Amino acid sequence: MKRRQILQAGASALLLPGAAIAQDKYPSKPITWVCPYGAGGNADLRSRQVGKVMSQILGQQIVVDNKAGAGGNIGTDLIAKAKPDGYVIGMGNFAPLAVNHALFKKLPFDPFKDLIPICLIEKGPLVLTVRPDSPYKSVKDLVTAAKAAPGKLIYASGGIGGSHHLSASLFEHVAGIDMTHTPYKSGAAGATDLMGGHVQLMFEQMYAALPSIKGGKMRALAITSRTRSAVLPDVPTMAEQGYPEVEVLNWQGLIGPKGLPPAIIQQLNAACNKALQDPEVKDKMIAQGNEVGGGTPEQFAALIKTEAPRWGKVVRDAKIEPE
Repeated sequence: MKRRQILQAGASALLLPGAAIAQDKYPSKPITWVCPYGAGGNADLRSRQVGKVMSQILGQQIVVDNKAGAGGNIGTDLIAKAKPDGYVIGMGNFAPLAVNHALFKKLPFDPFKDLIPICLIEKGPLVLTVRPDSPYKSVKDLVTAAKAAPGKLIYASGGIGGSHHLSASLFEHVAGIDMTHTPYKSGAAGATDLMGGHVQLMFEQMYAALPSIKGGKMRALAITSRTRSAVLPDVPTMAEQGYPEVEVLNWQGLIGPKGLPPAIIQQLNAACNKALQDPEVKDKMIAQGNEVGGGTPEQFAALIKTEAPRWGKVVRDAKIEPE
C-alpha cells in the first residue's frame, strides 16, 4: 500500500510541470488590441487587418478595441497600464510615441519607459497638395508666395501636433516662411476644405490623398519620402525641390506594456512579421503608397529613439501647444 502511494505521488509530481506549462501556454484566451484612434481611420483598419491574420497564426481571437482621444494618449495609456501578460497589446503611433512627450505638459504615461515596442507595422509618406486650379505649380511657387505675403497662405491639418501639422511646421522652419495654420477635427475635414478653396495647401497622408489626386480633385506638388513613390511616380520629393530636411514618414507598430515577458514579445513579433507578409495585408499597404514594416523589437525601438528628439525639437521651435 505504501509503495503504491509513493508511486502515485511520484507520478503526480512528474505531471505537475507539464500541467503548469499547459496552463502558462500563450495565448490561451482572446487578446485585446487597443487602437488609440477612432473606427474607420487608417490605424483602425490596419489594426483589424494585421490582427485578423495574427489571430490565425496564434490560434486565438484578437479583438480590436478603439479608445480614441487626446491625440492618441487615452488608448496608449491603456496599453501602458495593462497587465504585462500579453493579453492587452495595441497600435503604437507616431504622435503618442514620438511627439506628445513634447506637445503636452504632462502625459499619463512615459512613452520611453512604460511601453515595449514589438514590431513596426508600416511607414507612410505625406503629400503636399493644393487644389487642381491652384496658381502654385511647385514648392518654389509656394515659398515665393509665402515670402511675398507672410501669413497669407493658409494650410490645413487634421489637428494640432499631428503629422499634417508637423510636416507643414517643419517646412515653414526650413524654408524660412510664415503661413497660417487651420486645424480641423480630422484630416478628411481639412482635405474637404482644401478642395473647397477655404485653405491653400495641406500635407496630407498618402493613403488618404491618393483617391483625390487620381480623381483630379487635388494636385500633388511633392512627397515627403526620400525617394519617389511607385504609386505617384511623377510627383517629385521635397528633397528634389531643395528641401531634403522635410522628410516625413508617418509610422505605426505593435506595442505592449512594460514588463512583457521576452518570450511573449518574441512570439508576438514573429506572428506580426508573418502577418505583414500575408499577400492581402501587404498589397493593401503597398497600394496606399506605404512601406511594409517588420523587423525586430530592437529595430522598432531604435526608430522611436531617433524620431522622438527630432519631432520634440520641431514642437519646441514652432512653440506648438495642444488645443
